[in-house]
Amino acid sequence: MNLFINDVPVRLLKPAQTYQEERFNFVINAKYEPISHRKLIHHVLVTNVSGEQMLTILDLLNAETSRNLLSLTIASEEYKALKGVIKSKYRIIKAAGGLVRKGNKVLMIYRLKKWDLPKGKLDNGEKPKQAALREVLEETGIKVKVVEKICNTWHTYTMNHKNILKKTSWFLMDVTEDGEMRPQFEEEIEEVRWMSARDVFHALKDSYQSINFVFEEYYKLQEEEVKDS
Repeated sequence: MNLFINDVPVRLLKPAQTYQEERFNFVINAKYEPISHRKLIHHVLVTNVSGEQMLTILDLLNAETSRNLLSLTIASEEYKALKGVIKSKYRIIKAAGGLVRKGNKVLMIYRLKKWDLPKGKLDNGEKPKQAALREVLEETGIKVKVVEKICNTWHTYTMNHKNILKKTSWFLMDVTEDGEMRPQFEEEIEEVRWMSARDVFHALKDSYQSINFVFEEYYKLQEEEVKDS
């Protein structure tokens, strides 16, 4: 589960997934020691997490004291139970978006003072792929075709005093027509821009961690394509 709470990457590992402890600044074995904000510094691994402890973690992540946390990885045999605990604390909304290519460039939008990718909520009865195509067209004026699925992300935010967990399905797309490219100002999009790899590198410094993750997964797909060619 690729989760982002207050823009902090939280990775929930399945029992079969492995990890290397030396890659983390701090390792907490929840079976033998308490989880506190004092230990959530930089890159942290927490093992043997129970459902009750997952609630503690969520409370800590939603507090101001989590500002020094760069990433959190959670390893537990109770993966499904922990995922259920997380979902129970939020209202879940489904969305879809696209990473659009044009030759060696990709499309980014500037909204709410952040560089982002076009995305939006699913309409009633709409499939993620359909929603992604529609949202790209509405927010940028660009017509595209879907190449393949990249990944899913889950991120939290607050709206009207309600805690929201948004699941976004991300698709790799190729442009088919961009003659009418323009930002959707009513959605607070100020700019739509084709970016080189160097431009993207700089833009991601002023973006969301979830968007950085989507690009990381996209680069992995590119590497696999090169290996297979």
